[in-house]
Amino acid sequence: MEEVPEVEPRAGEVVVRSVATSVNPVDDKTREGAIGEGTPPLPMTLGWDLAGVVIDGGSSGLRAGERVVAMSHQLGTGRGTWADVVALPADAVAPAPTAVSLIEAATLPLPGLTALQTLDWLAVAAGDRLLVTGAAGAVGGLAVQLARARGARVDALVSREAQLDFVRAHGAEWATTDPADLQPRGYDAVFDTFGAFVTDAVADGGRYASIATQAGPVPDLSARRVRTTVNQVREDGAGLRELARLVDDGAVRPRVDSTFALRDIRAAHRRFGRGGLDGKVAVVF
Repeated sequence: MEEVPEVEPRAGEVVVRSVATSVNPVDDKTREGAIGEGTPPLPMTLGWDLAGVVIDGGSSGLRAGERVVAMSHQLGTGRGTWADVVALPADAVAPAPTAVSLIEAATLPLPGLTALQTLDWLAVAAGDRLLVTGAAGAVGGLAVQLARARGARVDALVSREAQLDFVRAHGAEWATTDPADLQPRGYDAVFDTFGAFVTDAVADGGRYASIATQAGPVPDLSARRVRTTVNQVREDGAGLRELARLVDDGAVRPRVDSTFALRDIRAAHRRFGRGGLDGKVAVVF
C-alpha cells in the first residue's frame, strides 16, 4: 500500500467521486497485455466507464453532488476510471440518467457510445433496414435498441439459439444464428460487432461498419458503392446526454450481469472471462 496525491484537476476538468464502473473487453485485453504497443506505460489505472457524483464541476456547469456518467479513452490518454476520485475533461462527462441506478448507468458509456457513434456513421434513419451482428452482446444489444428508437427495421445475427428470444424482446424483427439465412444484399446498413464480415448482406450503395478492430479492415466493397469503416469510440459528452435521455424515455434498458465490490476486482475479471454474460459486469466502489 502507498499514499498517492489528491487529484488536482486541470482547467476544463471535472472531479468525480466514483460510485460504479464496469469491465469491458478492452480492460481485459489491456490487463492481459494483448494490446501491445498501444498500452499506456506502467504504472497505470484501468477503466473506461464511470458513474459517480461530482465533487468539483469547475467551469462545466455541473454542480457538486450531481450524478454523472463519463467515458475516458484510457488507451489514448492513460486516464483510467478505476479509482475513488477521477478528473476528466468536462466534455467527456454528462448528467446520469435518473430512471436507473448509478450501477446500471455505469454499464452504458463505452458500449453505448460505441453503438451510438457507429449508428451515426451508418446514418441509420427511420425506415432503414439494419443488420446487427453479435446483437446479444453489450454493444450489439444497445445498437438494436438505439436503431429501433430511430425507427429503423432491425434484424439480428447471434451466436447461440438461447439469444434469439433476447434480441427479439429488445426490438429485432427477425433473428438467426446462421449467416447463410441472411438475405443477400438485403440491408441498407450492417453493424458488425465481432468481425463476421457478412458483406454479401449489404445492399449495393449501402454502408458497412465494423467495430472489431482485432479482425482487421472490412473487405473493399467500393465496386458495389458500399462505404465501409472500422469505427473506434471517442469521448463524447453530448452522446452520453443522448443516451441518458433515451434511458429515461424507456427506449434503452441497461443490462447488469453481476456486481462486484472493487476489492473483488479479480473475481469480476474471472466472471468476465468465463463468458456467457447476460449484461455487463459492474464494479462498485
